[in-house]
Amino acid sequence: MPEQLNRNQVLIEKLTGIILANLENESFGVKKLVQESGLSRSRLRRSLFAATQKTPHQFINETRLMKAREFLINEDLNASEVAYRTGFSSPAYFNKCFHEFFGFPPGKVKKGDPGIPSENRVPQPVSERKQKRLFTQTFKFLKAWLPLMMVIFVTVVVMIYRSGSVGNTLEVLRSPDGRISVAVMPFRNLTGDTSLNIWQGLIQDNLINSFSNNPEELKVRQTESINRLLGNEEILNYASVTPSAAKEISRKLDADLFVYGSIQRADSSIRISAQLIDSKTEEIIKTFELDGHYRARNFIAAIDSLRSMLANYLVISKLGMNAPPSQRLYESPHPDAFRYYIHGDNAMMRGDFSTALTLFSKAIEIDTTFSSAMMALVLQYLNFARYSDARNLAEKVYRGRDQMPLVQKYHADWIHAFVFESPRKAISCLRQSLEIDDQRPGPYYLIGMHYNSLLEYDKAIPEFEKALDLYKKWGAKPGYGFYTSLGFAYHKTGLFKKEKKLYGRAEKDYPENAILCFRQAVLALSIGDTMTANRSIEKYKSIRKDQLWTDLQVATSLAGMYSQAKNYAKAEEYYLLALSLDSLNPVIINNLAAFYIENDTNIDEALAIVSRALLSHPDNYDCLDTKGRGLYKQERYQEALEILQKSWHIRMQNAIYNHSAFLHLAEAEKAVAGQKSN
Repeated sequence: MPEQLNRNQVLIEKLTGIILANLENESFGVKKLVQESGLSRSRLRRSLFAATQKTPHQFINETRLMKAREFLINEDLNASEVAYRTGFSSPAYFNKCFHEFFGFPPGKVKKGDPGIPSENRVPQPVSERKQKRLFTQTFKFLKAWLPLMMVIFVTVVVMIYRSGSVGNTLEVLRSPDGRISVAVMPFRNLTGDTSLNIWQGLIQDNLINSFSNNPEELKVRQTESINRLLGNEEILNYASVTPSAAKEISRKLDADLFVYGSIQRADSSIRISAQLIDSKTEEIIKTFELDGHYRARNFIAAIDSLRSMLANYLVISKLGMNAPPSQRLYESPHPDAFRYYIHGDNAMMRGDFSTALTLFSKAIEIDTTFSSAMMALVLQYLNFARYSDARNLAEKVYRGRDQMPLVQKYHADWIHAFVFESPRKAISCLRQSLEIDDQRPGPYYLIGMHYNSLLEYDKAIPEFEKALDLYKKWGAKPGYGFYTSLGFAYHKTGLFKKEKKLYGRAEKDYPENAILCFRQAVLALSIGDTMTANRSIEKYKSIRKDQLWTDLQVATSLAGMYSQAKNYAKAEEYYLLALSLDSLNPVIINNLAAFYIENDTNIDEALAIVSRALLSHPDNYDCLDTKGRGLYKQERYQEALEILQKSWHIRMQNAIYNHSAFLHLAEAEKAVAGQKSN
């Protein structure tokens, strides 16, 4: 027993040290604690619970809070400063957690006063003498009552065997990390009333959001993956989803269980039923049913009840009853708002961004708290370079993150990082969301895109490949961007053979895609395959003509194509053609000037034309960046730095992070610092 106590003490000290070493890292969580401790996730959970009666998540949070209290007592810091020093995402969330744990807000802690109410003290390991006494008493008790306990135990085992116990069934399905993976199918509308179709996805979405709040117990497959696979199977009418089809989709997603539900109606009564089904055997583990009168508010109440019943069952009531308030949050938007959101999402998947923007806006007009629609609208604003609208809405979303379900909170963190911070922060947020469900291509693709934007193409490649591997496993068709973005990264790292093979595969899915033609032309030009290059270029121009592109748009894109292929003579020809078609357009002017400067040709001419553009557009941050870069190339470092600083300031007030601009500024700062040191 003393040996066990010592082992517990060593474990606690080791884990505490790891947490404190990562104290300011907001993204540090259970996954990283597992990695740094060298223990498996399941062993960490068991050992830590035996030593402290706490889950890893609780232990991390409480260690942060104890350190926060120490800072408040010993350091000259306010609560907001301590919140960020201890890895909390916001002062408001820190205040809430602190109050819940200690019983009073951080503002009540007095400098130099270590006092803390006794009921809020963290339990300490019992002394060695007390451990021995407890052990002796327990042994005597067991000796006296063991025969009777064995009879009870055998009786219970027989009952469990006959009834198909919850615990046994679920424990068998747990993966090595101790979690159960679940997929929730859209609920089938069997009423014959198509106006109720919207509830098929709304119930599914609510259950997924709710289950995702228990990442310690459940791995929840997200809506995007499930519905994409349904679409791939050409199951557009959810009422026709059979248990066998649901099983196949669940197995493709590596889900142990799936929820298979329906909505039925008799006169004015509605029945919502759900079955938990084993994905391997198709055995029904448990059925849940709710009846009520047909009204929208009754639907919402039924979703809430069903959510609680399923969640409590899946986690064997451990988290369902005792979870902190943040884990009981879920999103229940207005049905009409959800309808617009679904239609907007479909439009976005088709590439119809204008319609998507309109539909997401209508969803928010109906339900001003619908965070999923707001986040989707932020991305559409960025598509149309409406940066001010995107920033304002992203800030609003982020302010409400503490009231969101966990999966939505991670998405809000990513949106905020994408709009206001660097790609590295955005990558960290996406990695965190993958802890909930690692069977989603979307986050891997976005991580790859962020690495591309950081010019770290070697890191982008495995992320894009993971996303495509998931689609291959599902037998599903990815979006064309999954191909072209990976192809771009292959090209930048000189992996031309892989790039060519990838485009051959992509062309089968997208035989008439302009972006794919563009990338094929760049590759062919780069490797000297003139015949293929000419064929791809002509096909590209034909597609763009059918899409009603102007001569200016085509000339600009061809200039970029030849520039990427390092055929600078043809690139210059098309840049000059574009300028002749619109000589006052600052974007066209900047394109030509930046081309000259980056290729160290005609820098004087580039500075002259971009300076003319700045006379009429003095706050154009791209033109300012180009001028600053030109001055840097002429070794006029101080002038360059002043202009690049101005460009960066305007950019970050009005647009989003641009890594090339960041590098230009960093190089100028370094050059000026070097001059001063000399």
